[in-house]
Amino acid sequence: MTIIVKNKDTLIFDDFEFKCCVGKNGFSNKKIEGDKKTPRGIFYLENLYFRKDRKTKPPTKLKVIEIKKNMGWCDDISNKKYNKLIKINKKIPGIKSENLFRSDHKYNYLVPIKYNWKKTKLGRGSAIFIHLTKNYKSTAGCIGLKEKDLLILLKLIKKNTKIKIL
Repeated sequence: MTIIVKNKDTLIFDDFEFKCCVGKNGFSNKKIEGDKKTPRGIFYLENLYFRKDRKTKPPTKLKVIEIKKNMGWCDDISNKKYNKLIKINKKIPGIKSENLFRSDHKYNYLVPIKYNWKKTKLGRGSAIFIHLTKNYKSTAGCIGLKEKDLLILLKLIKKNTKIKIL
């Protein structure tokens, strides 16, 4: 089964329809880093990452990984680890990355979307996640869901579930 992002505020899976939010500048077939657009296409999902210090491990068939303080997602267009999970080392600055251990709620649960994944192209977009939202405010390119809806989705999806962004 496939998750379908029908438009800027509707995500559908099976018989469930959820309100969602997407990139501030809508959708793109030619995503570039920093354009605040959600990439169109069909993609697999990665693992579930969660903040164990704030939340309990939810029931899901996805592999579950605890977010640690030193975890980041490389969005540095000049680095070979672009669009990959990395360890952040504050003593060695230089790699630009999205910190996964945030002070806000957004990454209490997150699932990376495997966009620009296998043959990663520098500058074509990184750190595209399904993550939490409290107010459906537009994102930098991710898909945001309320926590209760994301928890329902996590119970239903499997590692071979795809997401289709129209």
